Amino acid sequence: MSDEKNTTESQEQPNARLKQSLSGKIAFLNALQTAVDQQDDRLIYELLDPERYHTEVSSANDSIKSGYFNLVEDVRSQIGHYLSYQLIDYLAKIYPFFYYREVSEGEFKILFGNWWDRREFGFLDVLNLEFQFDKDEYQKLQGTFELDANNKHLNTENIAKISEENKQLQDLVANQDQRDQRKAQLRDQLQDTSSNSSFWESGKVKEERQAVKDELTKLTDEDQKATDARDTMKRNEDQILALSKEDTILSYEKQAVKQAFGSFEAFTSHSKKLYADYLMNLIGKDKVSADE
Repeated sequence: MSDEKNTTESQEQPNARLKQSLSGKIAFLNALQTAVDQQDDRLIYELLDPERYHTEVSSANDSIKSGYFNLVEDVRSQIGHYLSYQLIDYLAKIYPFFYYREVSEGEFKILFGNWWDRREFGFLDVLNLEFQFDKDEYQKLQGTFELDANNKHLNTENIAKISEENKQLQDLVANQDQRDQRKAQLRDQLQDTSSNSSFWESGKVKEERQAVKDELTKLTDEDQKATDARDTMKRNEDQILALSKEDTILSYEKQAVKQAFGSFEAFTSHSKKLYADYLMNLIGKDKVSADE
């Protein structure tokens, strides 16, 4: 009997811990369900990451414990989809140049602008309230702002370099007649040196003939470049067009950011505070609703 009694008593403590753990999980799920029923997106975000919420937004209520989000891991995408409605409505006002495409449930790709050939700019992390900007595209926009002070575009130097190459290729094509005339002169010169050379002049003549051959080789190489020039020039023209188009799109983006934020630095600062800014906005809406 004594052994049975001791076994029962030793089970009471882990039983209490188990009940407490289960109660916490049940309370979390009940609170999350209530928040969804009441369309309380602010509370959902607090439940998903209470530590971050209390650090960045408000520490008024720290009774919600963390570590329970794994309970709804299998419906993470559904939660993201649900939370996207109010969030994207908010973002449309603050970031009017961003558009969003749901590529899979709860996963949103960021599109910059509503113009033709707009760029994909990264992803919107709905659950963590974060912009995940594409590094390369972000740096292009940043570079556009930096060059704006000197009235330059991102691809100004590349376009100038390619244009100069095309000019040189065009000169090669245009000078074909001159090269043909010069090659004819050089061939005549080779023939003359061969027929008029003597034993005592053979060393000097050999040097002259080699110089003539070298020039002929150079002219022949230029002929080949001229033959290939049209294809190269076409590729260069296509590249210039693509770079110019990119500069045009970047100028649209720059203007859109300026209109909304005034500067690239202000845009960057705001985008890093999306979590706090959005949740404070939801808190403000809740207060207005309560006052009404």
